[in-house]
Amino acid sequence: MEVSGRKGPARPRRPAARPRPPLPLLLPLAALLLAPRAPALAAPEGAPPWRSEQAIGALAASRKHGVFVASGSCLHQLDHTLQRQLSRLHQEDQPGNCSEPVALPPPARPRPASSFSKLLLPYREGADGGRDGGLLLTGWTFNRGGCEVRPLTSLNLTKLLSRPEVVSCHPRGSTAGVVYQAPEDQRWYLAVAATYVLPEPEDRPRCGPAASDLNTAITLQDTEKLFTEEDGQLKLQPGAGTLHFVDAFLWNGSVYFPYYPYNYTSGAAPRASAMARIAQSTRVDFQGQVALDCNRGHPDGRRLLLSSSLLEPLGLWAGVFSAAVGPEPDARRSPATTALCLFRMSEIQARARTCSSDFLIPENQNCEKDAEPNAVQPIESSTLIHSDLTSVYGTVVLNRTVLFLGTGDGQLLKVILGENLTSNCPEVIYEIKEETPVFHKLVPDPENNTYIYLASGKEIRRIRVANCNNHQSCTACLRAMDPHCGWCESLQRCTFQDDCKRVGNTNTWLDISSPKCHNIQISRSSYSQASVSMSGSFSTKHSWCSVKNSGTNKELCRAKTQPHGTCSCNINTSKTKEKDLLAITVSYTSDAWNLTERFNFTNCSSLRECPVCVAATCAWCENEKKCIHPFTACDPLDYKKNQNVCQASRKSPLSRTGAYRTKKNVKINQNSQVFSIQSIMPQKVSTLGKSDLIVIGTNFTQASNISMILKGTSTCDQDVIHVHQVLNDTHMKFSLPSSRKEMKDVCIQFDDGDCFPAGTLSFVALPSCSFIFPATTWVSGGQNITIEGRNFDVIDNLIISHEGKDFSVYGYCTETQCNFLAPNLKSSKGRPNVNLKMKVQDVLVDCKTLQYLDDPRFIGYRVEFLGLKELEVKIQKENDNFNISKHDIEMTLFYGENNQRNCSFENITRGQDLTTILCKIKVVSTQDNIIASSKKVRVKLGNLELYVEQESVPSTWYFLIVLPVLLVTVIFVAVVVTRYKSKELSRKQSQQLELLESELRKEIRDGFAELQMDKLDVVDSFGTVPFLDYKHFALRTFFPESGGFTHIFTEDMHSRDPGDKNESLIALDALICNKSFLVTVIHTLEKQKSFSVKDRCLFASFLTIALQTKLVYLTSILEVLTRDLMEQSSNMQPKLMLRRTESVVEKLLTNWMSVCLSGFLRETVGEPFYLLVTTLNQKINKGPVDVITSKALYTLNEDWLLWQVPEFSTVALNAVFEKIPENESTDVCRSIAVNVLDCDTIGQAKEKIFQAFLSKNGSLYGLQINEIGLELQLGTRQKELLDIDSSSVILEDGITKLNTIGHYEISNGSTISVFKKLSNFTSDVEYSEHHCHLILPDSEAFQDVQGKRHRGKHKFKVKEMYLTKLLSTKVAIHSVLEKLFRSIWSLPNSKAPFAIKYFFDFLDAQAENKKITDPDVVHIWKTNSLPLRFWVNILKNPQFVFDIKKTPHIDSCLSVIAQAFMDAFSLAEQQLGKEAPTNKLLYAKDIPNYKEEVKAYYKAIRDLPPLSSLEMEEFLTQESKKHENEFNEEVALTEIYKYIVKYFDESCWARLSMSVVRIAHPFHFLL
Repeated sequence: MEVSGRKGPARPRRPAARPRPPLPLLLPLAALLLAPRAPALAAPEGAPPWRSEQAIGALAASRKHGVFVASGSCLHQLDHTLQRQLSRLHQEDQPGNCSEPVALPPPARPRPASSFSKLLLPYREGADGGRDGGLLLTGWTFNRGGCEVRPLTSLNLTKLLSRPEVVSCHPRGSTAGVVYQAPEDQRWYLAVAATYVLPEPEDRPRCGPAASDLNTAITLQDTEKLFTEEDGQLKLQPGAGTLHFVDAFLWNGSVYFPYYPYNYTSGAAPRASAMARIAQSTRVDFQGQVALDCNRGHPDGRRLLLSSSLLEPLGLWAGVFSAAVGPEPDARRSPATTALCLFRMSEIQARARTCSSDFLIPENQNCEKDAEPNAVQPIESSTLIHSDLTSVYGTVVLNRTVLFLGTGDGQLLKVILGENLTSNCPEVIYEIKEETPVFHKLVPDPENNTYIYLASGKEIRRIRVANCNNHQSCTACLRAMDPHCGWCESLQRCTFQDDCKRVGNTNTWLDISSPKCHNIQISRSSYSQASVSMSGSFSTKHSWCSVKNSGTNKELCRAKTQPHGTCSCNINTSKTKEKDLLAITVSYTSDAWNLTERFNFTNCSSLRECPVCVAATCAWCENEKKCIHPFTACDPLDYKKNQNVCQASRKSPLSRTGAYRTKKNVKINQNSQVFSIQSIMPQKVSTLGKSDLIVIGTNFTQASNISMILKGTSTCDQDVIHVHQVLNDTHMKFSLPSSRKEMKDVCIQFDDGDCFPAGTLSFVALPSCSFIFPATTWVSGGQNITIEGRNFDVIDNLIISHEGKDFSVYGYCTETQCNFLAPNLKSSKGRPNVNLKMKVQDVLVDCKTLQYLDDPRFIGYRVEFLGLKELEVKIQKENDNFNISKHDIEMTLFYGENNQRNCSFENITRGQDLTTILCKIKVVSTQDNIIASSKKVRVKLGNLELYVEQESVPSTWYFLIVLPVLLVTVIFVAVVVTRYKSKELSRKQSQQLELLESELRKEIRDGFAELQMDKLDVVDSFGTVPFLDYKHFALRTFFPESGGFTHIFTEDMHSRDPGDKNESLIALDALICNKSFLVTVIHTLEKQKSFSVKDRCLFASFLTIALQTKLVYLTSILEVLTRDLMEQSSNMQPKLMLRRTESVVEKLLTNWMSVCLSGFLRETVGEPFYLLVTTLNQKINKGPVDVITSKALYTLNEDWLLWQVPEFSTVALNAVFEKIPENESTDVCRSIAVNVLDCDTIGQAKEKIFQAFLSKNGSLYGLQINEIGLELQLGTRQKELLDIDSSSVILEDGITKLNTIGHYEISNGSTISVFKKLSNFTSDVEYSEHHCHLILPDSEAFQDVQGKRHRGKHKFKVKEMYLTKLLSTKVAIHSVLEKLFRSIWSLPNSKAPFAIKYFFDFLDAQAENKKITDPDVVHIWKTNSLPLRFWVNILKNPQFVFDIKKTPHIDSCLSVIAQAFMDAFSLAEQQLGKEAPTNKLLYAKDIPNYKEEVKAYYKAIRDLPPLSSLEMEEFLTQESKKHENEFNEEVALTEIYKYIVKYFDESCWARLSMSVVRIAHPFHFLL
């Protein structure tokens, strides 16, 4: 049948007759049969998906501004066809960009809102007359859960920024929100429900909400005031647990939040899903909650809610519910795991109770304790049970309810509800090839309702909402009852309405509401007359029908269309002859279209059966049992008898509808025969079906009728399959037809009785390959080949296709991996490449290509001693491209008469020309015999077996014969060439000297050029300085060598009850506050010989902590003790005072300076100090660093100079960071560029990559460096990089050389994957004296390993050649160092820190009181009290101030800097000669300038007006208040008392006043 425009000619017809269904005496014909189809206008698979570089976290669409996607930390704007318009980071100042690839896949099944992006809400679009174009509200975990509002017209602009904790700041935490306009004030409000608190490991906190948000569940905020407090909150009930919110939507003046209780630690849902309701208002008005019951068909119930969709026109809400399953994709999953349930919103609204078990409500509600919410039941007829649903979206089209469902294996299903909301069997309208789970949110195209956006993993697809082209006739098109599809007469195809062409003003598109399709019928109206009838629903104006003889084109009849839409044309058959009328053409024509159909009657008489005759549009004469032309009549006498045409015989199929009854898997029939089902094999098949499914049980031969019943999706018909063959009493075979992807329940029915469960059967997609290793093998075959992919467990056979022939290979397959032995193709010509295919049923699926090369060629072998009881066999072969493992090769050594020993494989080493295979033999005491009598080695490589001969060694008799001849020849030649050799030797020595001189010149010139031209790229902005908090700074300063004491002071004291304090400790505290008592105790303790220097320092530190909040008193004690120390020093050498830490007061002064200068250190000195450490570390890592000795090429300390440096070069790497499984949706991974050196070990390269990531992102998911590993991307495979592996070079003295970047031949631009180790978080390598890196042992093995290219260079190295590297390092950090020094001895705003001014004035006053006129004494006192006692301690220990790790090399460099710093304060003039240490010479020219600045610094402090006692007391009081509740003072008091009791004997107590003793003695019970 054809349809064409009125003016165009009809298309040519095919001559073949079409089969037609039989009808009583009529020969009906479907009117519109499929013509050659035009290409689809928008095939779903035609357009490629849009791909993000990170996992998709949120998706939204706007009618005017396209599609918005949040992935990782990026926000994208696409047009409606998914063409990228804009991509930007959620904050411009954030490091990275949105085009950096992240190679690793996203989490397999992310939960709703489990990502960094929490909200993506377009709103106000079209409001206010569309003047502002609408706004986009985004919420992220960053900035502690803040939100941003941007104009939809320009995402680069940020209109508003919110305060923190609007959304959940946890990537795993849920957030659901909606923006609405409040009826009271017409302002726009944001209602958010979120999981603000999650259980996080203590060592890895993600974010911490404020105390006010700990129990918050729902908040409300004005969108114009996001930065202020909320307009209302709804709190959680105590003990309600954690709630996971899935969605938020508006309906009938209320806001609804569907959610489910969820334990994030165990993964359990303690209660059923529920829905909370608040008013659409300017405040949070809780209107109740209901429980959602979607448990039908699952024994454990479905408590998890995966997706939500509101069908507002019908007042319905759809949700996808799931039972709890394990972490594995198929763990505990069954055909009833998930379900789609529809609820009536009016019932939810009516049954919502304000008495809530989850939310805190006002006390005046009169609710019973532990009151449970009302449960709402779903609409039973619409419930759809499926094994793995993930998402739902519902809409209404042509008064039909349409639901789209996403699945966990990448399918998009379509469900059309009937008039009574009954679900039909879902249609699969799209399948993702990679089978990634569909995103929990399906979004329609707001501009074109024939498309829907399908998100999965990192991709979004724009999919047609129906596959109309699958219906090939009008009847099939309308019978599908798909409201999106209709029959287009003008195109003769089932299409969308917009795709159907219109001709003039006539609509030629028939939808499901149309009465019927157009059809043509041929019947016998009488004995001599045939009638051709046409009917349809087109306009009857100016339309007619006609019948022509196709052979002669003669018109047989013509008629006009009747008003009721039919047209009948009668043909006089008495005037026609059968031979002249072999074909007719029937036309149905109007001004707008032309419907044409051709009928062929050439083979009627050859048909012998009634059904076949009628189906071919012929007529059957029952009496004569023959088939005739339809225009030829049977015997006139038998005309009425032949009115009834035969019916096509059909077998009544077994029912495919309704539920089956199930019992236990044992059945007893009428003869007391017991049947049982044990298992089915396999339990997973492809969608092609399975021709030999085996069922195992008992007594199968006793049943006469056995059937298998498969039940998948609840709304689909069940499949009934008769047994194919009963093999024996315990085994029978079924042949399964094809099916779509899903899991089905299986039961076996015996003799039409009950159906007994046999487990589940999963239909999965055809297998696909992703990787083959090795991809190259030898022609003799036998090598173990591995392929990786998915769904390999449904493969029937592995097929090798070669030279047009296919043959099977034996292999073992799991779900994701297959292993097989490469077949022997030695008979093939050349080097064949074979195609590997997978056979599933009768289908061959292409996999990968395997390349064959010539067999390996072996050269020889040699046997060597390895120890007393071990021999080493080295087998040489030519280099090739084979990847040989220890499982591929077997080696046997033959010796003596018929003796042999197996040789254990060790490793394979590839050299420049040859490859060496090393194996070892364990022996007892016959090593000499084995070596002397060894004959050959048998090598088996798969199918290849060959014998390798020993490397030739001349025998003894050969030497005896040849030696005299050689001696004569040598003597003769020696006489002739002696003079020539002498000249040649002199020439070579001159060349070597020239070479040495040239290399020395080159090294010196390179060092000079580097000194003049090298520039270190110091980054001024290095992010936040990682300061330690005050508590840890103080503890590291107070106890630098006693780390064991620090933990006792780290208790959080803010929650301590001030009243809960030991009375005895209170009394001791009062005693310590007695100045005379405390001074006397200190002097008494110091007189004890056993009171060591360490004890004095600890006592001073405990005293500082005990008096931390009484700094005024502590300062007075410090004054008294300092005066007493001056009295002691004045009798000896006053210049030595405060030089060492040998008394309590000296340590007390150090601690006092640390306390009082902590603010100045943090605010003024901290940043330049951190910049110095960072710059120094950067410069050191710019050159080689020996990982064993920590020596480096770039240093400030000659003792740490790496002068045995090899040649090196920089290698630029692309480091890709893996998604960490424990942190769901932690998908902000970056691909960052990192520069390493080819001489860096893998550990050093990992450290540089780790630091590069930290500098950009701040934290690597909370991982430490020993928890990550590196992999080199080699095409489609990866190779793990290790400091030591089987390829490591082992020198002859047994020392292992660590692997480097150069060892792995990693080139510029290579991709390195960073992954999280599953176990073994210890250091990659524990180095010992058996390892080396850059400083190699001086052995011949070194010469052999390095080859000729390095020979001799190791000997020519001279340490003094590299002293310029010290100067280069100094120049690199010079500006930063001077900035640091001047920040220390400068006076900000012409003011000195209070502590420095106060103590320097104190020293000046004491010198004046003691009549000390030598200014050098006071200068030395000040230097010993401040630079020596405080600043040098800080400069040498940056870990006291910052949260960093100090390496030994950094420590050595900082020692040089600290020495230069102290030299600047020294009064002695240094006389340095050429032999002076380089550490002194390095800053010799700078010290005089520094000294002048120091003198000016001291003078400026002295010239400042003195501090009043009131000013100092106010400063000390403020410092005391800052440090309240920082330390556990009780611990310090207890330690002080221990010292008092330990070192005081009775004579010591007697020196104290009796009143003091009476108070002090009660503390004995503390011990």
